[in-house]
Amino acid sequence: MADVNRGKRPLSPHLTIYRPQLTSISSIFIRITGNALLISTLLVVWWLLAAATGPLPFAFASSVITSWFGDIVMTLSLWALWYHSLGGLRHLIWDTGRGFDIGVAEKMGWTMIFGSLFLTAATIWFM
Repeated sequence: MADVNRGKRPLSPHLTIYRPQLTSISSIFIRITGNALLISTLLVVWWLLAAATGPLPFAFASSVITSWFGDIVMTLSLWALWYHSLGGLRHLIWDTGRGFDIGVAEKMGWTMIFGSLFLTAATIWFM
């Protein structure tokens, strides 16, 4: 049977309808940091392959990674690694059935943000 009311029903919820929530934004950043970590992993693999290839390719790869641009990429990759790891811990807590209250979920989101910044700074400081 044909759906005669198809044009009168509302569309699926869209980004313009809902106010962004910390849990949804942190979930989006989990996906973004996961993809960014893939790219930075390829950069490290390139550096390792250059080290195995010879001194000239290694010197080039090392100069790229130790440049100001490489420092920024590696620092952001470190932050992404910590953020993604804390997001994984949050999901492990959620898998136990805890932390779904709005207040607790928002605290966990803020903990991910500030915790990843703190852990990144601490890692850089102690390296």
